[in-house]
Amino acid sequence: MGPNCGGEPTGPIRKKIEEKFGSFSAFKTDFSNLLAGHFGSGWGWLVLKDDGTADIVQTHDAGSPLKENLGRPLLCCDVWEHAYYIDYKNDRLSYINSRLYSS
Repeated sequence: MGPNCGGEPTGPIRKKIEEKFGSFSAFKTDFSNLLAGHFGSGWGWLVLKDDGTADIVQTHDAGSPLKENLGRPLLCCDVWEHAYYIDYKNDRLSYINSRLYSS
């Protein structure tokens, strides 16, 4: 996770994403928009729920999907201001997209 890192998921994780969101592109849009609109400080997560499905959840402050029984974390994005403000100012969406989707 970071600029010029990674790439699109493959294998079982990709399959879970496509089952839930229809495509990886749709997941990216949903994940980015949810996190860009997150009120205050916190985290965005791609989780694997107990029923085996993938989902996007958000937590506030020091919350985590494990502590709040929301699922097993697969991907996390920090949306606290310290993570993006120096480079992106108030443009949280550009920060999210640069961290998660550049390859």
